[in-house]
Amino acid sequence: QVQLVESGGGSVQSGGSLRLSCAASGHAFGAYCLGWFRQLPGKEREGVATIDNTGNTAYADSVKGRFTISQDNAKNTVYLQMTTLKPEDTAMYYCAARSGTCYLASSWYNIWGQGTQVTVSS
Repeated sequence: QVQLVESGGGSVQSGGSLRLSCAASGHAFGAYCLGWFRQLPGKEREGVATIDNTGNTAYADSVKGRFTISQDNAKNTVYLQMTTLKPEDTAMYYCAARSGTCYLASSWYNIWGQGTQVTVSS
C-alpha cells in the first residue's frame, strides 16, 4: 500500500506561485493514478489534477493553464506547480492515489495524504 506525504503549502499573494510535493512510500508507485484535490471547511473535496502511470494528465477547468501536475518516478514524488494563484485557490490541498484509471472525483480514491494548506491573499 502506498503512503503519501504532502509538502510545499504556504501563504502567497495573488498572482504568485507555489509548488506542492507529494512523496510516496510503499510499493508499485508507478501502478497508481495520482491526483491533487482541495477542500474548504464545510465543502466537498474538489478534484484539481490527476496523472496516470503513462503521464496522461487531466485538470479541473478552474485551474487549466495555471496548474501543472507532474511526477518523478525515480523520486516517487508527484508535484503540483501552481502559478497565477487567486484567492479562490485558497484551500487544504491533498494528494491521493488509486490503482487503475484516473478520475477527478475524490470518491474514487482510497489512499490520502494528510494535506497541506495553501492560502492566497488579495
